[in-house]
Amino acid sequence: MSTTRLASDIPATGRTADGTAFDISGPDGAPVMVLIHGLGLCRRLWDDHLPALAAGHRVLRYDLYGHGDSAPPPLSGALCGVSLTVYADQLARLLDYLDIASAVIVGFSIGGMINRRFAMDYPGRAAALVILNSPHDRGPQAQEQVEARAAAVRDEGRMATMDAALDRWFTPDFRQDTPSVMRLVREWREIVDPESYAAAAAVLAHGVRELVRPHPPISCLTLVVTCENDTGSTPSMSQAIGTEIDGAEVQIIGRLQHLGLIEDPAAFTVPILAFCERTKT
Repeated sequence: MSTTRLASDIPATGRTADGTAFDISGPDGAPVMVLIHGLGLCRRLWDDHLPALAAGHRVLRYDLYGHGDSAPPPLSGALCGVSLTVYADQLARLLDYLDIASAVIVGFSIGGMINRRFAMDYPGRAAALVILNSPHDRGPQAQEQVEARAAAVRDEGRMATMDAALDRWFTPDFRQDTPSVMRLVREWREIVDPESYAAAAAVLAHGVRELVRPHPPISCLTLVVTCENDTGSTPSMSQAIGTEIDGAEVQIIGRLQHLGLIEDPAAFTVPILAFCERTKT
């Protein structure tokens, strides 16, 4: 694995011409790691992971279109044209803006769909992939449920599915013991541009089909991780993703649900950093 090392004159925070907001942490000249958040979240998802990840990497976080501090997708007309390729192109433009040839690309949930699409569309620019809690073929019943949620936020607004999402994402004890975290996750969704959220929800629902048996194949070093009780990105889905990427490693984290990386950051940073260490060249 080889990754570009960011020049020291790159700004620590910024915004690209297409409105993508980003920030950079970590030592000058260290290998570059990119972090992609999930639907309805923002780059602050990684706040508690940053100290560990940025100790030995130059870490680039950014907000997906319409999320956090980023502008909506630069599309003319309706946002129905948003696709995984639109988000992969957003990442490519960001890397071009920062003069980064390649990086380790870490993606959570829809972010793990985007990094797969990026690896397919821009071969050689993903030095390695880390796919966290991201879906594969869901089967008819689960697919219908995801499509129903996408329709609900399109018709009723992005907060329509929030309560049910928190139940799926966090263990009961964590929800009860950390009301401030529940409020923060709600706030992240509330600031998402409504049309951008609905468009991204549709991509999460439908875009997974183009990633099953990926063509062109994904050839970079890959780590696939999910949680034992993640009902939307199940252990069997992660195993299937790993089976379709030659040489991929798969790890299942016990007990946690979809947003286990908030509940126990070290459960994720430790295997990510160990993977990066194993794949150094």
